[in-house]
Amino acid sequence: MRLSTRARYGARVMLDLALNYGHGLILLKDVAKREELPGKYLSQIVIPLRAQGLIVSGRGAKGGYMLARQPAEITMKDIVEALDGELVVTECARDPRSCDREEACVTKFAWRMLGDRISEALDSMTLQDLVEMHHAHGEPALTYEI
Repeated sequence: MRLSTRARYGARVMLDLALNYGHGLILLKDVAKREELPGKYLSQIVIPLRAQGLIVSGRGAKGGYMLARQPAEITMKDIVEALDGELVVTECARDPRSCDREEACVTKFAWRMLGDRISEALDSMTLQDLVEMHHAHGEPALTYEI
């Protein structure tokens, strides 16, 4: 299974916002620069993150983005599902009617179990966990410049 570029970049945006949590609104261009990501692409990524209530935004000279909740309250599953939809390994794991062989196929159990494990792992990891990993690996905090 591969995560989409959208989900991977979204996780990086959210980690950057988590590292700067409590510093007010953060400009997306600053996130793009720090994370070495294309700003125009990030402007599309923040739309579903905001729609799912993971981030809030402000307009104008003091505008930008910040987490809508504390980093410990946002899971990696929240982020991935906001950007990629429900986590499923195969379509038949989500909708058994999508497969003509559903009644005879036992591999569906493996795909469902795998999907459940991935979902559980992502649901158990918060942005706060990633912030702590970031600091534990000696990375300097990414700070917001006024």
